[in-house]
Amino acid sequence: MDTLTSILLGVGLSAACGFRVFVPMLFISVAAISGHLTLAPGFQWMGTYPAMITFAVATALEIGGYYIPWLDHLLDTLATPAAVVAGAVISAAMITKVDPMLKWTLAIIVGGGVAGLVQGSTVLARATSTSTTAGLGNPLLATIEFGGAVVTSFMAFLAPWLTVALIILCVIFFGKRLLKTLRLAPSPGKQKPPRINQ
Repeated sequence: MDTLTSILLGVGLSAACGFRVFVPMLFISVAAISGHLTLAPGFQWMGTYPAMITFAVATALEIGGYYIPWLDHLLDTLATPAAVVAGAVISAAMITKVDPMLKWTLAIIVGGGVAGLVQGSTVLARATSTSTTAGLGNPLLATIEFGGAVVTSFMAFLAPWLTVALIILCVIFFGKRLLKTLRLAPSPGKQKPPRINQ
């Protein structure tokens, strides 16, 4: 695997961390154990059976936790920094044949940044779901997020270039929608005074 492809693979899997932290780690572990993935030096531990079992248990707990109404918000609070760290670690594990300083710079900025952006969008979506459906729509959102983690992880392995292109398009699309929402939201200091009928 060439350097650019390994970077793109790392970015795609980091994006999957934004949906669910442990799903892409489980994918990496299974792929490494089955011989379909070569991990960067220092990250071979991710391709061991104890790591795979740990990731599998953590994945099951994480997925299940998002279906518990009061626990999903707590998980969002914990998952945001965890996703950034996991995105950086996964990117570093994928990037090979690169100077360590450059590798970790790319891993933290690109991998951690992409994971944080995706995780931030899921937090906003959950907040919107909670306010508009009183939390009744959150289980559906949790299912969509889990599906997003699985699909993104699969796509990252099968077509890294396409995955990164789709991630960029999604960031642009949701970024524009967020900016539009922020612009339309009335500022507390600029609210018009109520009109008094004489």
